[in-house]
Amino acid sequence: MTLDASLFDEGRYAPCPAPFNLAAHVLAAGETTPDKIALSVVKPSGAQRWSYGRLIAAVRGTATGLLQAGLEPGDILLMRLGNTVDFPIAYLGAIAAGVVPVPTSSQLTAPEVTKIIDHLAPKAILRAENVPCPETDLPVLGPETYEAWHDLPPADYQMGDPDRLAYIIYTSGTSGTPRAVGHAHRAIWARQMMMDGWYGLRTEDRLLHAGAFNWTYTLGTGLMDPWTKGATALIPAAGTDPAQLALLMKRFEATIFAAAPGVFRQVLKFPVPEMPALRHTLAAGEKLSEALRDRWREATGTEIYEAYGMSECSTFISSAPGRPALPGTLGRPQVGRRVAILGDDGAPVPLDNEGTIAIDRNDPGLMLRYVGAPEATAEKFSGDWYLTGDRGAMDGDGHITYLGRDDDMMNAGGYRVSPLEVEAALAGLPGVIELAVTDIAVKEDVRIVAAFYTAEAELDEEVLKSAASERLARYKCPRTFVRIDALPRNPNGKLQRKALKDHVLNG
Repeated sequence: MTLDASLFDEGRYAPCPAPFNLAAHVLAAGETTPDKIALSVVKPSGAQRWSYGRLIAAVRGTATGLLQAGLEPGDILLMRLGNTVDFPIAYLGAIAAGVVPVPTSSQLTAPEVTKIIDHLAPKAILRAENVPCPETDLPVLGPETYEAWHDLPPADYQMGDPDRLAYIIYTSGTSGTPRAVGHAHRAIWARQMMMDGWYGLRTEDRLLHAGAFNWTYTLGTGLMDPWTKGATALIPAAGTDPAQLALLMKRFEATIFAAAPGVFRQVLKFPVPEMPALRHTLAAGEKLSEALRDRWREATGTEIYEAYGMSECSTFISSAPGRPALPGTLGRPQVGRRVAILGDDGAPVPLDNEGTIAIDRNDPGLMLRYVGAPEATAEKFSGDWYLTGDRGAMDGDGHITYLGRDDDMMNAGGYRVSPLEVEAALAGLPGVIELAVTDIAVKEDVRIVAAFYTAEAELDEEVLKSAASERLARYKCPRTFVRIDALPRNPNGKLQRKALKDHVLNG
């Protein structure tokens, strides 16, 4: 395929069948192989194993428990669970019953969770011990309740329109207000394009994802997709040291490894044994450097295939086995996607010209809307396109080079974070006159969130970090606080974040 303009279109993916249920689709392959291992929670001393039969029984029993607890199809269920298998079981159990789960990071603080409750008005909350949650009049159901649901009789899958709301995830909004991203049941159907266009996933694969159960990257790539294919998911037990990951890959014969780029860097700090079963690896969440890719190839003899996406559409540009990316590019749109690089006039730009990366608004994996935010939703759509806010350029074969953001969004360990959200949360810190944040590079492939502040005198950094940890999830918290004489602004008074980065480089 050779392009004349920056528009990649190799045909639409087959439409999602109706009626449809996301959880039924994920577990259909496992229904035919009930004795096969669906999930192993692995650690050096052994593994906790779940067969497909046991997993499906727990999911459908959870659906029964939710309905018996008074929830109805369409009700919203807030998930405040930890890094355990309870997380995906509750998630799929809710969707099986037609209830709309809201999976959230256990790192969120009580004030952050309060905002979610106020915005979405959930019907109930599932909460694990020691996971932050504010006092509330809502029903809060603990492990003694939701773990007992695993043994209840199975509920029927609540089938319906594939375009109806299935689940909600939160992403950091450019306005500083986190956005509730509403996805349809059909979102899982679209992920089949990723299996061919990124994973090269096979039924016999054993995919080890280095993330926690309650990270959406893990939930999709590490669990939902292997289960949809009837493969085996391997997840490290909570608290696993990065030094052990390569040994776990070897011992449990992982054929595919998936992680954020920072995890690859951590693994390479330690001796890497031969891993004869490993076919290739997957990276997403932030840009992967060619240097890190080369180091991984030298240490393991395997390739890293990178993907680009976002909470609103998962991944849709990638490289894959048999479809490698041109060095320095993200790869090409997955077959079945329609992607363009748009100019300010909303039309595809000439090849090799910079513009905004956009995806067809009818892509089955694209979000339905930002829940409760119609203006924010409208801002992201232009004609036939959804605007990502990222800049890129496309060559004649469809390879896309990433050229940065249209805005000041930060990347913190694979999470996109709005500086405005962090600044709003840190407003009023004792002794601080003004404060602004941005992400900075501290070494190759390592970026951290940094806060720059003005004050009458130098403030105790540990006190500032402690105050931040009470207001923000850990991944949003500044890793350093830097006192400066004045925040850099242009003649119109607008904050210049690039100058903050330059301040570090020149300091």
